[in-house]
Amino acid sequence: MIILVGLVVVAIAVLIQIDIADVHSKLSTNRPMLLSVFFPAALMALFNKMLFGFGEIFHSNVWWSRAFAMREGVGPKAYALGGLLWLPVPIVAGFLGLAAPALGIGISQPDTVGPLVAATLLGTGGALLVFVVVFCSLASSIDSLLAATSDLIVNDIIEPIHRQVSSGNRSRMTDATKRRASSIAIVCLGVLSWAVAYPNIGSLATVLFFAGPMVGSCIWPIVGGLYFRRPSPSAAGASMVIGTAVGLWSYFAIGWFVASLIGASVSGIVFGLLTWLAPDDFIFASLAEETP
Repeated sequence: MIILVGLVVVAIAVLIQIDIADVHSKLSTNRPMLLSVFFPAALMALFNKMLFGFGEIFHSNVWWSRAFAMREGVGPKAYALGGLLWLPVPIVAGFLGLAAPALGIGISQPDTVGPLVAATLLGTGGALLVFVVVFCSLASSIDSLLAATSDLIVNDIIEPIHRQVSSGNRSRMTDATKRRASSIAIVCLGVLSWAVAYPNIGSLATVLFFAGPMVGSCIWPIVGGLYFRRPSPSAAGASMVIGTAVGLWSYFAIGWFVASLIGASVSGIVFGLLTWLAPDDFIFASLAEETP
């Protein structure tokens, strides 16, 4: 809600300062391709980001942990409402990008559009508002990632090991033990994240685009593994590895706007070929967890 309020405030400030017709006129004169629906770079970027978003939802334990925590019938309503609430965000963000030339603002990096527009129109207050919005968006993502990843580590790694070493029986971990293990996992993950981020490997946009091929390469193996018996572990693993490798190559050789697109495409082709050439017959009942 803070993110939505911040974007609406900035958008209203833009509309007060300039006229939509003036924005269109200046774009038509100076940057006509930005108004073209068939602008090649824009189309590639659109599908690249779309596949990145799909892969993020499929591969991230944040979404799975929330889906598993919902009672029956809540999931469709919750995700539909969340999508509707988030719909204004890309619309307003795109509008700010189109309005920047009309305001005479030079954009050197794509992820600086919002802060520059807000600071230009609203001064120090606008810069502070954007800082709060960005901080809230990062904090909401980071705490979800830490919690979801700690759940993954505790339930899929630590608890199976605990069962094996507990005098040969299959006893479960107590809730208190799980809570302590989750707390330790969150702290360790936080320290690891700081260590990785400390060298300043680039902007947030750079990190996201670089991760795009890895994320996009997860789409087809996960979808195929969820709904079909024939995909094999080798098909899933090979499609992720090859798709990621080719996608990262395209990131450096071509550009960020095709990395996720190429990675997801190659992953899908490899996954389909290996599933056809070496099919498996997975038994879904084997996923049922045994109770002590």
